[in-house]
Amino acid sequence: MRAPIGTFTDVHPAVERLDLLPAPVAAALTAWSGQVPVEELLLVDTDPEKADTAVFAETYGVALEQSANCVVVAGKRGGEVTLAACVVLATTRADVNGLVRRHLGVRKASFAPMDTAVGESGMEYGGITPIGLPAAWPLLVDASVADTPYVIIGSGRRRGKLLVPGKALASLPGAELLEGLGLPA
Repeated sequence: MRAPIGTFTDVHPAVERLDLLPAPVAAALTAWSGQVPVEELLLVDTDPEKADTAVFAETYGVALEQSANCVVVAGKRGGEVTLAACVVLATTRADVNGLVRRHLGVRKASFAPMDTAVGESGMEYGGITPIGLPAAWPLLVDASVADTPYVIIGSGRRRGKLLVPGKALASLPGAELLEGLGLPA
């Protein structure tokens, strides 16, 4: 199978390689009911040492405009903490202190500590993906991500990535499309 973007030697429909994915991601793909057929979500096997976005893009011939990052945010109001995920193109940065803070209705928002993001998501740091996140988390997706024909995102592990139509991310359970979530880097 050939990938729609990038240069990869090992490409499979992700649902056919659940053994390579962490449990939350595998469960989400097994239960998939999005408007995009699950077979269009692809898994590519990649070197975990080259998982960081810029190195990955150069190594595998993927434009940064076709890469998206999923960051976990912790919003605080009083003694209560709300975890949320933000998906933005790699050419941008999430507007955590502006749009995200206001949207979540919190006084302070910042990137969640690594141990919290990993422990609560069940995924590896540097590979967190919006597919399979806890249902209680708000999932904020920049509108430009949803408009991208195919975007590469984490697979839940540092080894491997998912190639998905942007509109598939917009149709994830609980996903909210936000214009301007990603600010120019």
